Amino acid sequence: MSFNDPALTLALFCRVVDNYGDIGICWRLARQLQREHGIAVTLWVDDLPSFRRICPAIDPAAARQEVDGVLVRHWASQDGVFAPGDIADMVIEFFACDIPPGYITAMAQCEPRPVWFNLEGLSAEEWVEGCHTLPSSHPRLPLTKHFFFPGFTAKTGGLMREARLDDERRQFQADPVTMADFLGQFGVTASEMASTKVSLFCYPHAPVAQLFAAWQGGSHAITCLVPDGVAKDAVESFLEAPADPGAARTRGALTVRVLPFVAQPDYDRLLWACELNFVRGEDSFVRAQWAGRPFVWHIYPQDENLHHKKLRAFLDRYATGLDRLCALSLCWNGAMPGNPDPAPLWPAFQAALPEMHAHADEWQRRMLANGDLTSNMLIFASSLRSCRPG
Repeated sequence: MSFNDPALTLALFCRVVDNYGDIGICWRLARQLQREHGIAVTLWVDDLPSFRRICPAIDPAAARQEVDGVLVRHWASQDGVFAPGDIADMVIEFFACDIPPGYITAMAQCEPRPVWFNLEGLSAEEWVEGCHTLPSSHPRLPLTKHFFFPGFTAKTGGLMREARLDDERRQFQADPVTMADFLGQFGVTASEMASTKVSLFCYPHAPVAQLFAAWQGGSHAITCLVPDGVAKDAVESFLEAPADPGAARTRGALTVRVLPFVAQPDYDRLLWACELNFVRGEDSFVRAQWAGRPFVWHIYPQDENLHHKKLRAFLDRYATGLDRLCALSLCWNGAMPGNPDPAPLWPAFQAALPEMHAHADEWQRRMLANGDLTSNMLIFASSLRSCRPG
């Protein structure tokens, strides 16, 4: 029996830690499993209000609801009694989120037992290749969980990507009228369309005010498009007004526009329409790579600056020879000694944008060769099921 069989079921468990990144990844995965592989997906989520920010159709008060063909259930607690009939054929816990013990007990009572994955976070570190698909036996029950790692090489699960994403992106970027119409709905003017358009999505501690100062005093017009709630202090200081959706101001060479938080398909289009994207966490980081545009990554902060090691591992893999990208990326993440101001780094970075653009396109071709995460996971799941007796 194949895991492309539409009669099969899948349960995906998500705890929202990084506001939108966790649910963003899980929502993309759930929809792709349903749309492209015909699998009946139940998505368990503990934070429905955050989910609603990227999917306006979500009712944050509903215990269960169907959205885009996916059954969404509110994961309210670790308690609960489950029977084998409640258990899906495939179970995915995102980033070791500890699914309910009652669900695990019922999994052990199934015959055949479900394929169980821990879908890990994305990392460019070398050890990931050695841990990808490794099994882990449950200490008490006859169950085996496998670790599945997204990544940047053929020895990992690859990156999440819908089947038509690249074609849709290329069509959009080849049509300036469509791009102008898309950005026009947010108030972007014809003169702003002719400027360097930058999307900004970062954590609150990013040195945004310093970068705004560099852009404002520069010789090239820049339009910075910021989702509602992002970099609020720096944006309000620049605007000298509340950073509400629709707010905008031009000072010097810089225009800042506050955008409403948009659903995932429109966020992809925003990345496609900009010449440079500042992204954060994991979900927007991956989507920036599929946009084929230069980007700067703000990595999720960890204790003891462990995220700096992960950032450098990615830059070593992605940005070899792109010294200006490395310098600004490290500075943006506070990973350079003394945490220098990013403003002095900007002119050289801007001059290197054409080189980075060509590199982004080549990087995307390399990532396409690894296949997509969802299909790779289903192929591995099928191999596990075929090896089991009965």
